[in-house]
Amino acid sequence: MRIARILLPLTTALGLLPVTALSQQPAPDTTVGSEAREAASNQATEVASITYDRGIVTSPGRITIEPSVSYAHSNSTVVAVEGYTVIPALLVGLINISEVQRDIFTGALAMKYGFTSRFEAGIRVPYLIINEDLREREVFQGTPLDTIRESSGDGLGDVEVSARYQINDGLDGWPYLIGSLRVKAPTGEGPYDVGQRIIYDSNNNPIGVELRERPTGSGFWSIEPGISFIYPTDPAVLFGNLSYVWTMEEDEGERNGGTIDPGDVIRFGFGMGFAFNERTSFSLGYDHSIIGETDYELDNSLFDTRFEQVHVGSLTFGLSQRLTRDTSLSMAVSVGVTDNAPNAEITLRLPINL
Repeated sequence: MRIARILLPLTTALGLLPVTALSQQPAPDTTVGSEAREAASNQATEVASITYDRGIVTSPGRITIEPSVSYAHSNSTVVAVEGYTVIPALLVGLINISEVQRDIFTGALAMKYGFTSRFEAGIRVPYLIINEDLREREVFQGTPLDTIRESSGDGLGDVEVSARYQINDGLDGWPYLIGSLRVKAPTGEGPYDVGQRIIYDSNNNPIGVELRERPTGSGFWSIEPGISFIYPTDPAVLFGNLSYVWTMEEDEGERNGGTIDPGDVIRFGFGMGFAFNERTSFSLGYDHSIIGETDYELDNSLFDTRFEQVHVGSLTFGLSQRLTRDTSLSMAVSVGVTDNAPNAEITLRLPINL
């Protein structure tokens, strides 16, 4: 009975099995089992999905519309030193410390449609508002005064189109395996689409490039194949995913370094969802991205030296509450655990099944 009341609603909500597949599960009591399966199929309980489109397969012939809004805050400090050391504890020269605060508001509308009991396709359209404040002192100048420079940007982000296919039925102790393919189009303004300004030091030497406004997109096409697994175990659901993002190179002109090949990305994540009851569920997960180095065709000294890899990791807590039979409200809070991840991000989603 514990499995019938808790585990089956979880697996149905996650899109693990269509109702026909659920009916194939053995039950000690046929009458009780069928009633539990029928009740489970009518439940809209959803273990809070840590990231968009993880673990949910839309039922055939149904449309899921999902408006969402998120807020991300980042804060970082950069130290630049121009000088020499007399002894390890004494520095002669100038130290420039700058602090960057970035706030990103994202509103998105996603839609998914189930073509069969195993296959679905979807689209997601985001809109971004970005505000960035930079507190610094004049570059390599001996001045006690701080200045604050503000920049912002808003507009359409990169539109995503995705397709997902449930590979197996998750029988005989196997987890449910779901393959996915996501294509992201450069519909937002990329870093090379907005105005740029060259930064010079006190000797009029170029030391970098500054964007006049914040870009809302990547500026490149990307393709992301991946696979995810979902393993129900009373009373929890374990999940994980692995994907590879291949970004197509683009010719951005000689001034920007010629043909630019952004680094590919390896993504993986794992976590656990737990249902407190038929309406409320909780989840905990971790996501990590390994971003490769960007390659430039031309050796342009205006571009800073970069690490070969950048790691972005975040720990996420999710909570979901079923509002009606076909509607639920989910909230996820992410905390960055690496320097390049946002310090904090809050996301609200309202999936509606039609």
